[in-house]
Amino acid sequence: MTRHQPSRRLHRAASKLSAVVMLFYFSAFLLLGLKDFAWQAFALALAVPAMIWLGTNFLPRLFPADTLLLSLTNFLCALGVLVLYDTNPTYAYHQAVYYAVGLVAMVCCVWGVRAVRRWGPAVFMLLPVSLALLVLPLIYGKETYGATNWIYIGNLSAQPSELVKVSLILIVSYFMSRRLFIPWLLFAVACLGILMLQRDLGTALLYYGVTLLLYFASSGNLLMTGVGLVGGAGAAVLGYRMFAHVKKRVALWRNPWADYENAGYQIVQGLMALASGGLIGVGLGLGSPRTIPVYHTDYIFAVICEQFGLIFGLCVLAMYLAILWRGSTIAMAARHAFHGLVAMGATLMIGLQTFVIIGGVIKLIPLTGVTMPFVSYGGSSLLSSMALIGLIQGVASINEDDLREDLRLATDGEEAFE
Repeated sequence: MTRHQPSRRLHRAASKLSAVVMLFYFSAFLLLGLKDFAWQAFALALAVPAMIWLGTNFLPRLFPADTLLLSLTNFLCALGVLVLYDTNPTYAYHQAVYYAVGLVAMVCCVWGVRAVRRWGPAVFMLLPVSLALLVLPLIYGKETYGATNWIYIGNLSAQPSELVKVSLILIVSYFMSRRLFIPWLLFAVACLGILMLQRDLGTALLYYGVTLLLYFASSGNLLMTGVGLVGGAGAAVLGYRMFAHVKKRVALWRNPWADYENAGYQIVQGLMALASGGLIGVGLGLGSPRTIPVYHTDYIFAVICEQFGLIFGLCVLAMYLAILWRGSTIAMAARHAFHGLVAMGATLMIGLQTFVIIGGVIKLIPLTGVTMPFVSYGGSSLLSSMALIGLIQGVASINEDDLREDLRLATDGEEAFE
């Protein structure tokens, strides 16, 4: 029984954490509702804690789950809804719906990882589907902020590259786990080529970085990984020379004040929001988040820090680090190479995306057009992030099943010996 004591302690800690989180969001939405006597805020004060309870306390009854990972994920999802309501209630309603659908997507991914025993047929079916989805924006998409990576159907929009993140991890992990070098390399190169045609360099960076790190995790080949890093640096220089909007972003990163009233306005307003929030923030519902262009996607971390303060912002970063820790622990505990690579790939995708977007907001690196996982507005982004957590949870549940089977066999062996 001692092998299960750490997981039980984590479960108890996660249960207490979820209760505190539910109270926090209930109070926050209640305060926003009392501010303007808006019934929508009162509805979210009930709906968001209910979804947190479903995502943290109910789902572990359906399958073995890492409850701490669930608690952290649901806190970040609810944080996105809260911040969006304060800036644009319509965005918040949509995000709450995406959150609910994301929980379903997470459960489906958990079920898929647990139920599918032969991944070969599924992977070979995902290959053409994934490439077709990536090509769609080149045919039906419209250019947005220099990239053609969205498709529009009536009033609905979607970013296929967000959804392909999940299949990328499954496909690459499958071939790497079987030491098949050429198939995953060709697929990754095809994806990167299509993304370059879309001029979606932010997503291309994520795809490339995760694939390269997964290769190192599966092979331990430091030399080839180094070659990949050099190749990636060369591709970055090539992209800088080829695309005008990339040159512009680098120039603005170096000195946004040079064109403050035009192209540099967004970066400067984001930095001013970070500074104005100070350590403890100006308060929920206060500040000037709307002065930041795309505050609901790229710069939502600046809005969080302005309202809640840099200390709270650091706590949010600590939550992402905790997600990376739990995901890496689950990956290393996996007994099958494929499951370990899937969990590690999903963890790397979340971690790298978080670094890229927050690094851009705080001006550590040039800003790229990626979203903050779980928090930024958008159905495609939230669904893919929740699906990635579903992959990790699926592997965690299999690990737990293996431990229980070991315990059962050990108990049976002791009884037989006696």
